Amino acid sequence: MEAKLKKELGTSMLKSTGHSGGGYICEGQSYDTDTGKVFVKINHKNEAKLMFDGEMASLEAILMTEVVKVPKPVKVIELDTGGCVFVMEHLDMRGLSKYSKHLGEQLADLHLHNKRQLEKLKKEQQTVGKGAGQSEAPGVEKFGFSVTTCCGYLSQVNEWQDDWVTFFSQQRLQHQINMVEKSYGDRETRELWAKLQLKIPQYFTDVDIVPALLHGDLWRENVAECAEGPVIFDPSSFYGHSEYELGITGIFGGFNNDFYSAYHKKIPQAPGFAKRSQLYQLFNYLNNWNHFGDDYRESSIRIMKDLLK
Repeated sequence: MEAKLKKELGTSMLKSTGHSGGGYICEGQSYDTDTGKVFVKINHKNEAKLMFDGEMASLEAILMTEVVKVPKPVKVIELDTGGCVFVMEHLDMRGLSKYSKHLGEQLADLHLHNKRQLEKLKKEQQTVGKGAGQSEAPGVEKFGFSVTTCCGYLSQVNEWQDDWVTFFSQQRLQHQINMVEKSYGDRETRELWAKLQLKIPQYFTDVDIVPALLHGDLWRENVAECAEGPVIFDPSSFYGHSEYELGITGIFGGFNNDFYSAYHKKIPQAPGFAKRSQLYQLFNYLNNWNHFGDDYRESSIRIMKDLLK
């Protein structure tokens, strides 16, 4: 693998720094190269290239906003032995503590970035002598993403939709329910979902949703800080409802009141926020069920029952 990395990166030096990292899905290792330190993620699954291509596109999209720090992506490299590696900038990171408030502010700015781009574009179109397309990055008016992304190692359906409720119901929840059905044939889940999917539009009455660029998998293990401020990584991006991002933050902890206060100062909670938060958590419980098995069945069932009350 190291010979392949040297060739693909055009470096004569590739020396392990001894720093390793990784999570439930991938292994990771840092190296010194001719041009500085890089972090290399390794995955030997058949889906690795799809997963890493989606992550690279996600990092590039977040990087373009210039509102929150992410590792700069370098290259996705297929291995001769199967699987893939993803090379990115190495960042000296530690657990999030000092910069929780800053992360709340920057995450809100990330979620507002596309809305601001659309407003800027509209203003330019109304200005005499300027036409459409003058902005450095035109806004996105639909929900979805330009490439497939993976939440964990499971691919997501990111086809563009005009309507958020349609996108979320069909391309997030229904997609997860289909996988549960295929793996477990769970009758109770099937029956609850048949009722819940009819009720979903009610949770979005009078809510104005502008597509927001999301990290897509913002749980506590995907946030950190470095000397300059907060860092987010391992994204699974798409354009969706900003509230979706907060669903997973409430499940596994790691985000304090400073984070939420700073976020909601910029993006206040809209009416019905609590119920929609449960709905977004349902996606994450179903996703974990499909990744890790029946330990997450009970939580998935409980939330569906709560939402149907």
